[in-house]
Amino acid sequence: MLTDLRIKNLALVNDLAIQLGSGYNSITGETGAGKSILIGALGLVLGERADRTLIRDDNDYCSVEAIIDVGGLGKAFHSHLENNGIEPCEGSQLFLKRSFSATGGNRQFVNGSQTTLNVLASIGEWLVDIHGPHDHQSLLKASRQLEILDAYGGLEEQRGEFAALVDQRSVLAGQKADLIVDEDAYTRELDLLRFQVDEIESARLSSDEEPELERAFQRATHSARLADLAAEARQLIDGGEPSVSDLTSALGRALQEMSGIDAGAEPLLAEQSSLSEQLGDLGAAMSDYAERLNLDPAQMKQVEERYNLVQTLKRKYGSSLAEVLEFGKKSAKRLAALEGRDEELTRLNAEVSRLDLRIKTLGQTLSAKRKTTAPKLVKEVEQQLDDLGFLQSRFDVEIIDPREFDRVEPGISRTGFDRIEFLFAPNPGEPFKPLKAIASSGEMARVMLALKTVLASQDSIPILVFDEVDSNIGGETAGVVGEKMKLIGARRQVLCITHLAPVAAAGHRHYLVSKEIVEGRTLTRVVQLDDTSRVEELTRMLGGGGAAAREHAAELLNT
Repeated sequence: MLTDLRIKNLALVNDLAIQLGSGYNSITGETGAGKSILIGALGLVLGERADRTLIRDDNDYCSVEAIIDVGGLGKAFHSHLENNGIEPCEGSQLFLKRSFSATGGNRQFVNGSQTTLNVLASIGEWLVDIHGPHDHQSLLKASRQLEILDAYGGLEEQRGEFAALVDQRSVLAGQKADLIVDEDAYTRELDLLRFQVDEIESARLSSDEEPELERAFQRATHSARLADLAAEARQLIDGGEPSVSDLTSALGRALQEMSGIDAGAEPLLAEQSSLSEQLGDLGAAMSDYAERLNLDPAQMKQVEERYNLVQTLKRKYGSSLAEVLEFGKKSAKRLAALEGRDEELTRLNAEVSRLDLRIKTLGQTLSAKRKTTAPKLVKEVEQQLDDLGFLQSRFDVEIIDPREFDRVEPGISRTGFDRIEFLFAPNPGEPFKPLKAIASSGEMARVMLALKTVLASQDSIPILVFDEVDSNIGGETAGVVGEKMKLIGARRQVLCITHLAPVAAAGHRHYLVSKEIVEGRTLTRVVQLDDTSRVEELTRMLGGGGAAAREHAAELLNT
């Protein structure tokens, strides 16, 4: 649900914040007041193309922000956010922001994370359908139409099973392709794999040996210098004239005499005693260290060879020993597959044949159920169209089998064997045309309204926007449109821009868009109407200011 929309510097809008509610929100106002700006702003924050000529005069940039409650969306939506590097929603609140400047700068954010326009648009497809003279209409896509038909027929489970089978087949096909190579290439790859596996296995690597090997190599490489430094340190401790040990002993004697005179100096003597012990321990440790540096040439050569071997393997197979070992495992697995190529191909072919039979059977079942479901959907949609004033219009669902079911082809669609097209014929004597070919935005909006009414329980998109849905209708049909908006609003959030009082009166909330002049500049403002101001706005929409129009407006509101 869209809870907040803020627009800055767009067309007639200076800085406008709107809070919306659940259910059906009707939006009205005189022609030119700026109602379309709201739809345009929503489209922008959902990833539509930006028209920089709409940036308000005397301003350098425009921005739109939206807060959408996504608590009703499932895990798939949140996984989509995560897969695109978007921070998770806090408290089920999704924050969208889009800004662009007159000089060409374009930035978009989701939950504070900067993202691309394509990602923003993909998120918008989960959230909003805008029906009217705009392009954000998922129902016009053949893939979406097939989803709708399957949802209406309760076929999601079979469809998901079919997709899983196709995915399995794709994996097996890839494995077969890896094995089917020409003989020269086969021999070359076998030789290379055998060499790689033998080289890694014969090294008898351990993934955690590298740190100690690095230290041993450094000691072996610089053993002479380390021995010199160790001898120098030992000489400083107790071999020089005077040595550090001599100086420490002299210090002890002075402190002993001090403590005999003044008991307060005894802690200093204790400190000296501790220092003398530590110095003795250090001298012993230096002797041990010097002895360990006495590597014989054979040991030094062994360390160096092992170190060089590890570095060579890392250069070839990975940046760490863990990666080298993983490369070896994969190469050994590939080698085993190639050495048993004929047996593996036989196994894969048998598995593919088994999957093909299941895919063929399930695909036929899906097609049969779709053909049974389509007429039921057509009947319900045409009934809704009758209610909306299309008494002689026709709706149809065309299901196209792209080929016979005699065999399963590689690369088959995960959705089944069928292609689908929603068709519409608005007038008697006219042929059916694809829904996307409908020219009239008013016709398009009402067909979408009919579909949305039928599919209100199946469709997952939470926010529906209708613009010009009441074009060229009136009378009882306008009342029916309003009731259908309200019906859909029971399951989805609906925003409807309308010029008809019966459509507006059915809204759970009513917003008025108007223009005003402030300091010589025209501004668009939006306010939510209370019951009294709703009657006034409905009276205006009915075309009169008399008592009869006001009474009619009140009746519409109380219906």
